[in-house]
Amino acid sequence: MGADPQQTLRALREAEAYPGPSLVIAYSHCIAHGIEKDGQPLRNGMDQQYRAVASGYWPLVRYDPLLRAAGQNPFLLDSPRPRIPLATYMSQELRFRVLARTDPEAAERLAELAQGAVAQRWATYEEMAARGPERYPEVATTGRA
Repeated sequence: MGADPQQTLRALREAEAYPGPSLVIAYSHCIAHGIEKDGQPLRNGMDQQYRAVASGYWPLVRYDPLLRAAGQNPFLLDSPRPRIPLATYMSQELRFRVLARTDPEAAERLAELAQGAVAQRWATYEEMAARGPERYPEVATTGRA
């Protein structure tokens, strides 16, 4: 929600409108992430959600099977390409800062691996968003509304 409230609303409306089971997977910050600001836990949560999306850690995607039935690609990539380093997102959370303090070499190595995983996942999502609808399975229906 902190990255794109309209995308959140679209995803929830599509899930509600779908005539079958829907699944919404959302990123939610919590107090354990250690994103305090001015001594206030969670005050910075929406900014951290924005950074999660901007870094590619949490890309905004939707999958609407009804689009496939209409001859369109059902996979929708709503995020722009990552525009900040993953390390910028990670540096804001206690869970990542602790490792950087206790084992800096491991933290750096793991951060590089994580950045590579973001790039690989992003390339996959871009390819999926460019596919034709025939590359996705048809919607299984019961014939009932």
